[in-house]
Amino acid sequence: IQGIPVKRLFVAVATCTALLAGCDQPVEQTSDGAEPFASRYQPLPSDTTLITGATVLTGTGERLDGADILVRDGKIVEVGVGLAADDAEVVDAAGKWVTPGVIDVHSHLGVYPSPGTLSHSDGNEMTAPVTAQVWAEHSVWPQDPGFTTALAGGITAMQLLPGSANLIGGRGVTVKNVPGRNVMDMKFPGAPHGLKMACGENPKRVYGSKGQAPGTRMGNVAGYRAAWIEASEYRDKVRAAENGEGEMPTRDLRLETLMGVLEGEILVHNHCYRGDEMSIMLEVAEEFGYKVGTFHHAVEAYKIGDLLAEADTCAAMWADWWGFKMEAYDGIRENIALVDAAGACAIVHSDSGTGIQRLNQEAAKVIGAAARVGMDISPEQAIRWVTSNAAKSLGVLDQTGTLEAGKMADVVIWDGNPFSVYTRAERVYIDGALAYELGNDALNPVTDFTLGTAAAAGGAQ
Repeated sequence: IQGIPVKRLFVAVATCTALLAGCDQPVEQTSDGAEPFASRYQPLPSDTTLITGATVLTGTGERLDGADILVRDGKIVEVGVGLAADDAEVVDAAGKWVTPGVIDVHSHLGVYPSPGTLSHSDGNEMTAPVTAQVWAEHSVWPQDPGFTTALAGGITAMQLLPGSANLIGGRGVTVKNVPGRNVMDMKFPGAPHGLKMACGENPKRVYGSKGQAPGTRMGNVAGYRAAWIEASEYRDKVRAAENGEGEMPTRDLRLETLMGVLEGEILVHNHCYRGDEMSIMLEVAEEFGYKVGTFHHAVEAYKIGDLLAEADTCAAMWADWWGFKMEAYDGIRENIALVDAAGACAIVHSDSGTGIQRLNQEAAKVIGAAARVGMDISPEQAIRWVTSNAAKSLGVLDQTGTLEAGKMADVVIWDGNPFSVYTRAERVYIDGALAYELGNDALNPVTDFTLGTAAAAGGAQ
């Protein structure tokens, strides 16, 4: 990666030896007992920083006017009014807005990178309806220019997912939006893996067109159930062997991942559009004793907001994508607002290399649509859709997603109200380090594939 200061390029690569929670099972360890492909992420060097006089949206539903944020050693120390610190660099944010770093729970950056050539198409392993053995991180190309343009839009973390061709497409990975020589340098420390599942048109079209199963929605559901039956039997054999009852089964990467879901160690992220199909998937989850963490795209989530709230299942949605296929036909612009009003966990996601650059504006579309039908949504409420709710979906809310003492200092300073089309991210901090500054070409990362282009000089497109 060229054009990146030395401190941003040479990320420490000390091997993490901390055991993954639940790694008493021998199937999910390297030969020395460590987690395979463990995070090597090390925060960039940071200074003590005091941001003063801003309108602060904490991500907890609170708005503070004329407030300050003190950051030290990569963590938020305090948020309040009239803060002081003799050793801090003071950033005057009067007239500006400050939010937690924006998080995209549904991205394909790195697995479908730019330039978008066939040789870069690494997101769908379309060799079987269930490919739980594949991990998106093994396809991630860290030099994807999309990472830097997303950074200019305030994105500090994201989940990179396989595509939706398969019933079960494999593991996703959560990353911090920093340069790295490999994906391990970017992996969000302590974030659980996600399992990408897909229902509806995509898997039945991909395999039905080949004359294979599934070719119908009922075939989809039969495929999920068969996979979970197999995974349950595998889990039972592993547990029996651990108790001295029989031999350990031969290691199976596909069943390992599914077992991880059944054990609650891997979170389910389920591509699903229609309300009826989402309710069916909740039934499948109940049958086999796992939880659907988040439905993605969820165009008809407004029809089952009460079911989502009851199941504590998030819905990650577009602001206004509609009608591009039949299962998207009944989408409405008020979808996210209605899910939020039902008490469920509502999220704005991108599924797009350009949409990720302006998730704040996507959320603003929802505010406008809701206002037109008499629903008043405040900025402090809406910011949760791209910060704290997103962090909850990824299992990292204890570390990021809100501006609270002790959390990672993932912070965005906006030059105005973040829900205005005229507003841009002015400064982006990741773990307290200034990772992006509007117009600061000496600081901002540039990849080989953006050198000499408008993206290299202009940030987000």
